[in-house]
Amino acid sequence: MVSRRRHVVDNKQRGGSTRGGIVDLVLRGATVVDGTGAPSRRADVAIRDGRIAEIGAVTATDATSIDLDGLVLAPGFIDPHTHYDAQVLWDPDLTPSSWHGVTSVVVGNCGFGIAPTHPRHRPIIMRTLENVEGMPYAALEAGIRWEFETFPEYLDTIDRTPMRVNVAALIGHTPIRFFVMDEDATERSATGDEVARMCTIVGEALDAGAIGLSTSRSPGHVGAYGKPVPSRAADMSEIRALAQVLGDKRQGTIESVYGPDFFVEEMAELSRQIDRPFTWVAIVTQKDNLAYAPDLVARVHKSGGRVYPQVSCKPIVVQMQLRDPFPFANVPAFNDILELPSDQREALLSQPEWSKRASVEVRGLWGNILDTAVVAESEVHRDLINGQTMGARAGERGEPLDAMVDLALQDPTTRFRIAMTNDDEEQIAELLVDKAMMVGLSDAGAHTSQLCDANYTTHLLARFVRERGDLSIEDAVWRLTGHPALVYGLTDRGVLRPGAMADLVAFDPATVGGGSETRVHDFPGGADRLVAHPTGVEHVWVRGTAVRRDGVDLAGVRPGRLLRKGVG
Repeated sequence: MVSRRRHVVDNKQRGGSTRGGIVDLVLRGATVVDGTGAPSRRADVAIRDGRIAEIGAVTATDATSIDLDGLVLAPGFIDPHTHYDAQVLWDPDLTPSSWHGVTSVVVGNCGFGIAPTHPRHRPIIMRTLENVEGMPYAALEAGIRWEFETFPEYLDTIDRTPMRVNVAALIGHTPIRFFVMDEDATERSATGDEVARMCTIVGEALDAGAIGLSTSRSPGHVGAYGKPVPSRAADMSEIRALAQVLGDKRQGTIESVYGPDFFVEEMAELSRQIDRPFTWVAIVTQKDNLAYAPDLVARVHKSGGRVYPQVSCKPIVVQMQLRDPFPFANVPAFNDILELPSDQREALLSQPEWSKRASVEVRGLWGNILDTAVVAESEVHRDLINGQTMGARAGERGEPLDAMVDLALQDPTTRFRIAMTNDDEEQIAELLVDKAMMVGLSDAGAHTSQLCDANYTTHLLARFVRERGDLSIEDAVWRLTGHPALVYGLTDRGVLRPGAMADLVAFDPATVGGGSETRVHDFPGGADRLVAHPTGVEHVWVRGTAVRRDGVDLAGVRPGRLLRKGVG
């Protein structure tokens, strides 16, 4: 046998033969966890023409073989909540997700995206993504290849793009409204004719291969120039009409961010009416509100329907500059910041009356969250990094926001680390064992300078399987593979069985982990972002082609595909 740190064993001919015929590759001696929740077993796996040919004691002797002794072999992970809609056009490797065993991603979440888009709307679409999803405008402007206007044309653009992993796309409500209503999209309800045009667009998107529709009712979703994102201006009758298109076609999944008028019971009722699955964002935990998650979970189970709330296995911790305060978009004073062009924001920050008002509003909506904020990055205040909290710095007579403003005005690049929510691991563990919940919420491709949760897959395996023991390896892999494949109808993915696509990951259960964050400047326009490299992810295959070998990504290997209607 060959050490797993060496790749090739034999390569004498095109392949070896098994009961099913010639095979290209045999993966030997792994602990196979198949993505269904079934017990793991030691087995060989044969691959032929990009699909799994056989699982068991494979007798082929002439095929290329890889020794996976000591490793877990699982279906490639599926990230159901990303915002790679634009990034895929300049980073076809879809990093950092692809580093962490992810072989398929769902884009177009939360009602956002870059298609359909008229040329005249391109700036406002990019400004919307800048404000609500923290995507750097310079990168969007330099990196998007505007080869499309309609959603089917956008899918064709992705289809022409060689990618490291697979992409499945939702069509977002916000670009649909801009496409049909122009700037009125943020201001008013749609007319009957406008709703009919939107329904036609959704139908055309589904026919072209979209896997569903997304929308948002969140009061915290503030778009271009500080205005509510367009989906928030829609009547509920409009959302029901768009959802009905999926019901009529018996196709697709709906993803939504909840709001005051569209929450647990409303989503369950609509799911039953159109007989389609729903997933919504998100149930999170809070140390200072122990009844929050359990109350929502009870409501989910009582409401019924095919509804799968998303949960995160990581604390939501941001590194935020005061001039880019999206996490506090629901705070009116911070919304005033977001309404301004970037080069005018510091002037408002410097006004004492603004700081006084913002402090009151933050405490009213978020409690004492800023008291524990610390400096995460700064050129000027290096001595404060990971040191004194802003509450301690402000003292008994001051406000932590005042201390933050003082530091930010001295050095506008100063970033503060703030633990926003999902900070109770005991509650997280309770959510993870509830099979109605879907693990996701990575937001990969969004808020790129503020957080990196694209490593949630490896974090789950390290923290909640190996370290805490809340999940078995079989349950954890199902959550990362079979479950999101089921919710989104991703046929032949998320399971390891004969005939399924050979999207696979081999990891070391003793060392797998999410790694630590680091800031890089590799986006178009010189924009920065946070990334994290994993530990213990040894091999990844997409459609039977190796994209990672012996813990190292293979440059320029891009076998990924657009998954139209969940297959491909």
